[in-house]
Amino acid sequence: MPGTTHSTPEPPLPTAQPGDTRAESPDDADAQQWHIAGVLVHTQPASLDAVRGAIAGLAGAEIHAASDAGKLVVTLEAPTSRAIAAHLTFLHQLDGVLAATLVYQHNEDACDMDTEIVDESHSPGLY
Repeated sequence: MPGTTHSTPEPPLPTAQPGDTRAESPDDADAQQWHIAGVLVHTQPASLDAVRGAIAGLAGAEIHAASDAGKLVVTLEAPTSRAIAAHLTFLHQLDGVLAATLVYQHNEDACDMDTEIVDESHSPGLY
């Protein structure tokens, strides 16, 4: 609805299964990482606006493109792979979502996210 702001709660992180100590503490490998995922979300066309609103209210999510046919190109950013998985689960469970497909995932050391990358093979004026 015009003028309505959407506030979507963060999806809960997956809970521990019996004997699974990994979910009780953060992954050491994830502790200093930043994760970026590309997701294709396919919705029923009639649900497109509601799904867009829910995604817009999700911290770390950005919609880059959308079609009237109900397809959205979304990126997710989060500090852990578990948070990315929780966001994907959240997307799958939205009313009107037919599929939320992970098409790309990458992680970097968090400290490297502020480092400028110099392309030494770059030829000025050629793009």
